[in-house]
Amino acid sequence: MAEPRDVTDATFESEVLKSDLPALVDFWAPWCGPCRMIAPIVAELSAEYAGKVNFFKLNTDENPSTPAKYGIRSIPSLLIFKNGQLKGTIVGFRPKSDLKKRLDEVLAS
Repeated sequence: MAEPRDVTDATFESEVLKSDLPALVDFWAPWCGPCRMIAPIVAELSAEYAGKVNFFKLNTDENPSTPAKYGIRSIPSLLIFKNGQLKGTIVGFRPKSDLKKRLDEVLAS
């Protein structure tokens, strides 16, 4: 199964904003229960959308600048970027079907 790659404040621009594919970033922290619940769903989607979407995760405890820049106030927050632009935000635990719907909307745009 394809696992989302770790991204940091230092690598966010080069990995996410300059990605040649749309990118989903999972903003999480190790102490966050809902983050641990959504992680396997994000990993499944990473495998299903391989070659269509790049998946990343960013530990908000270790990398505070990027969440601050995008106004992340609660986690998990999933942000979807396309061509360096923020195209979607999903806050909190959501079922896999909701996440697929949002990804498909961004891919179709």
